[in-house]
Amino acid sequence: MVPRATAIVDLVTSQIEEAADRLRQAALTGQPCAPVRDLIGEHDIDAAYAVQELLTAERAAKTRVVGRKIGLTSDSVRSQFGVYQPDFGTLFADMGYATGEPVPLGRLLQPRVEAEIAFVLKQDIDLPDASVTDVIRATDFVVAAIEIVDSRVDGWDIRIADTVADNASSGLYTLGCTPFSLTGLDLAQVGMVVEHEGEPVSVGSGAACMANPIVAVAWLAREVARRGAPLRAGEVVLSGALGPMVKVTAPGVFTARLDGLGEVQAVFTDDGGA
Repeated sequence: MVPRATAIVDLVTSQIEEAADRLRQAALTGQPCAPVRDLIGEHDIDAAYAVQELLTAERAAKTRVVGRKIGLTSDSVRSQFGVYQPDFGTLFADMGYATGEPVPLGRLLQPRVEAEIAFVLKQDIDLPDASVTDVIRATDFVVAAIEIVDSRVDGWDIRIADTVADNASSGLYTLGCTPFSLTGLDLAQVGMVVEHEGEPVSVGSGAACMANPIVAVAWLAREVARRGAPLRAGEVVLSGALGPMVKVTAPGVFTARLDGLGEVQAVFTDDGGA
């Protein structure tokens, strides 16, 4: 007879693997899938991260990990999905584009864009009690960024477990090419506007990202250190949205202008993806 505790562990493992396979197939086929919360529970954050870790390990065997992203940092974004806590995911080398570089829509399922501030680290932050001081000390520079979020879940029908399992709804990202030191910058006061073909479609500020993007990165540093995968020197951290995300429905140009940090463009084309 199988002990009850072992049976429960086997059941949970099976559900985690089934959730991972559902998301994996959506990514491979380009066909969004049903939410995975029916398999792992709507509020089971640890199970959701177990799914994410399984898929991340598979991808890391094929391409280099270059950083992390923080999701759901903005009240405006959280209210769009009825999710009320931040999460994080992993960035890979094949996800990044420079400002103005063509981004093929064929690589994406249901893309949306949001303006962010990206941090590039010069030191590890391996502290489960990391503070904003630790983040400031460890930051080499920041740049303007556009995160191109995406969901393998059909119609963006997500709750916290769905988005966590799906690598925090990661897609691609573009980075500005002008680095800025944190010295003298008040990131909470950075104003932001996203324009699509010259028309404003999203506005916000640094204060919308957990009061200050540095606070968001400190939260991330604590979370990943606690889970045994701390932030490392050289990594890029997308610190979270400064305002509402915007749907991408066709080829075109989105330009994010951030006060004191210049601008960054995501140029979507109808080319197929690799």
